[in-house]
Amino acid sequence: MTQASIERFAKENPKLISRLNFSRAPSPELPAKLKAQQEANRVDLDLVLTGPGAMSDGIQQGLWIDVWKSHAASLPKAEEVYHEQALMMPRNFGQNEGVAVVYSPSGPLFEYMPARLKTVPKTAEEFLAYVKQNKNRFTYARPVNSGPGWTWLQGLPYILGDADPSDPMKGWDKSWAYLKELGSGIDYYPGGTTPTMKELGEGTRDVVVSTCGWDINPRARHRAQGGGGLRAG
Repeated sequence: MTQASIERFAKENPKLISRLNFSRAPSPELPAKLKAQQEANRVDLDLVLTGPGAMSDGIQQGLWIDVWKSHAASLPKAEEVYHEQALMMPRNFGQNEGVAVVYSPSGPLFEYMPARLKTVPKTAEEFLAYVKQNKNRFTYARPVNSGPGWTWLQGLPYILGDADPSDPMKGWDKSWAYLKELGSGIDYYPGGTTPTMKELGEGTRDVVVSTCGWDINPRARHRAQGGGGLRAG
């Protein structure tokens, strides 16, 4: 979602950037790949675009440059350029080692086909009942490599009113029980978000977990190609 804007910047600023080369890796593999390059003193990556998962792993392994301190003179003051919610990304998740490039209120959202999901669940209990009664019509991607999956996992303790949403080990009793029961109606968890959107479009699924960005981007492309609309709730 950010590659096009970076390529445009490079095209418009040839004196700053002469060449761009993008490589991709699943989020769980990224920290290990970078750490191996650093230990071999053969780093061929200058900039990493990732989400909170790999960002956190990299912080724990000491992979990132503390850009907000090391390059303070070249960067604006974060509190002057981010609104309050977006400021949480570099401050809380990035711990001042990450710069938020894009941000939107994520959700979690549920994207669904209105022609196939006639009665939309309104509560967590109603949704659980729907999934159990309509097996394999819902799935979500593994949170370790999916923004929507990660947002769904992180948001569920707040939705269910768990004891301590900040403590998955001791404060998520309701969430773990809910996910276990929900899993009885799910055949598998895709390794990334793209397969869930593909299955939704193909009709394999009636509803999938989404976020604002993943909802808007595929729908815009779908409509540009003359297709019908999706809905998110």
